[in-house]
Amino acid sequence: MTEKKIKVKMIHSIAGTSKRQRQTVKGLGLKKINQVRELLDSPAIRGMVKKVSHLVTIL
Repeated sequence: MTEKKIKVKMIHSIAGTSKRQRQTVKGLGLKKINQVRELLDSPAIRGMVKKVSHLVTIL
């Protein structure tokens, strides 16, 4: 059985964001604009993406 995955892309800089938002983006494994990470599709990851939805997008 294969686990579902989602692709998350960083679309905006973290400059000027709160420390908590920067930590969330770092927790997703994103460092640079246009960087894409493939992550497991779990409620925890979905919640992190929702918290920084203005900085990242799901592909």
